[in-house]
Amino acid sequence: MHILNFGSLNIDEIYRVAHFVTPGETLSCSHRQILPGGKGLNQSVAASRAGASVIHAGCVGDDGGFLRDTLAENGVEVSYLQTVPAPTGRAVIQVDDQGQNAILHLPGANRCVDAGYVRRVMAGFGPSDWILLQNEISGVGDILEIAAQRGMHVAFNPSPITGELRTLPLETVSCLLVNEIEGAALSGASRPEEMLAILREKYPRSAIVLTLGGEGAYYADGETTVYQEAIPAKAVDTTGAGDVFTGYLLASLAKGARPAEAMYTASVAAALSITKPGACASIPTADEVEAFRKTL
Repeated sequence: MHILNFGSLNIDEIYRVAHFVTPGETLSCSHRQILPGGKGLNQSVAASRAGASVIHAGCVGDDGGFLRDTLAENGVEVSYLQTVPAPTGRAVIQVDDQGQNAILHLPGANRCVDAGYVRRVMAGFGPSDWILLQNEISGVGDILEIAAQRGMHVAFNPSPITGELRTLPLETVSCLLVNEIEGAALSGASRPEEMLAILREKYPRSAIVLTLGGEGAYYADGETTVYQEAIPAKAVDTTGAGDVFTGYLLASLAKGARPAEAMYTASVAAALSITKPGACASIPTADEVEAFRKTL
């Protein structure tokens, strides 16, 4: 059993600021870092560090070699990565003194995923495999359709929210992972309990995972509803915490963990990640997560 992550790869430019820049303002920053990132890359590294067998597919430009190296160094299979004649995706990230973030994203090579490439990559996968998707690449509709044809388990994190989401075959998704903003956009509701109920009704074949930051997270499928409280931790940088949660949750579910155990493990990993700066750099290993659990 493998997790195929058809996901984004970005070069992250991270700026430490006293507060987020406002319209018309010129703001000096105290520090800048250039790091590997992208929701896809972060989730692949998290799932791999959680102990899953992960293959990453996606597109980078000639300037994206260190992203390939980052995945490989973290145990992720990279033979399906494609180099294209476009700049690698980039994200400009502001991180304030409270550890909160604001992100500006340029898709770049992430928008070069086409149907032919999707078919070539997915030809070797089948019903025993999971596929993990975000909404930062092109070709999502093709991937969902082919995954359904091949009987794969599909985990979809529809971030960022776009108008085309409503045209996608979301009824084929096995596990739909949304935060409060994404849940509200897809359900039209404002309260978490209402979001869960509406999303379960709209997508009855899907397990719904709703993350609420410091307010915890919910898991709901046709048989089980789980509420997991947020694990307390001192926030240094929250960038990528949701990706850590997703990677650890999927790795746990793919290995057969019950939803309650998978949600707890994912929450512990996400909490530990916010105590360090950076997105990919802050993703904990399974041993670090287990050691942190023993302190709680």
